Amino acid sequence: MKPFAIAVFDIDGVVRDVGGSYRRAIADTVEHYTGSQYRPTVEDIDRLKSEGIWNNDWQASEVMVHRYFEQQEQPKHEASYEEIVGYFQRQYRGPDTEDPDQWTGYIASEPLLMDEGYLRSLSQSGIPYAFFSGATQGSANFVLQRRIGLTAPILIAMEDAPSKPDPTGLMMAVQRIEAQQPAAKGLPVLYAGDTAADMKTITAAQEQFPDRQWFAVGILPPHAQKNADYKAKYAEKLSAAGAIVVLENVQALDAQLTQKLL
Repeated sequence: MKPFAIAVFDIDGVVRDVGGSYRRAIADTVEHYTGSQYRPTVEDIDRLKSEGIWNNDWQASEVMVHRYFEQQEQPKHEASYEEIVGYFQRQYRGPDTEDPDQWTGYIASEPLLMDEGYLRSLSQSGIPYAFFSGATQGSANFVLQRRIGLTAPILIAMEDAPSKPDPTGLMMAVQRIEAQQPAAKGLPVLYAGDTAADMKTITAAQEQFPDRQWFAVGILPPHAQKNADYKAKYAEKLSAAGAIVVLENVQALDAQLTQKLL
């Protein structure tokens, strides 16, 4: 079917539930480097993420450690960024952080929020897709290839582009789709994400590439749906950051809804 729109997906909180993995690793890391004096709650991490600039979870862990000591009016912790990253990765991936076949950490038990059948239906309906995520190539491909079963997905990851809300990586993903499918050139782009940084990426894309239509689609991650009040507040933050619609699950973004949004 002739393409009529392009869909680009964030991964964490959209393709997979990271409430018990990435976010747990943030909490573990902050707790470790504050000497067990402070373990951030889910709400604490969401508040940080709502600032729209802490898409990188390693940096998020570091800033939470530093802010804790600032609030206590104590000297900044001496741990280097590299040490913080190393501890985080061991929690998230397991003791062997390099070999995906040996990853036994939190990454091994992340619930999936998207399946291959959904993505196949998008393609068949005229919506080519790609992924733009702040996750590493290894982590992102672990879920996309090993768990969902995709072959050579179009992926722009942490190593490939600046952190969100910089739209460079988003545009790179779109251009790779266009290179594979020339008929998709110039089509509207929908970017589905679960944080303020994701929504602000679309705002930045609109400013830098005004000749194209850009649509931010907010996705409520599972941890934000535990109670009605928190769910409503989380949805409000996504809308305030630019989401034109907020969905409870990414697979609701099908061809019919896409047509309506366009």
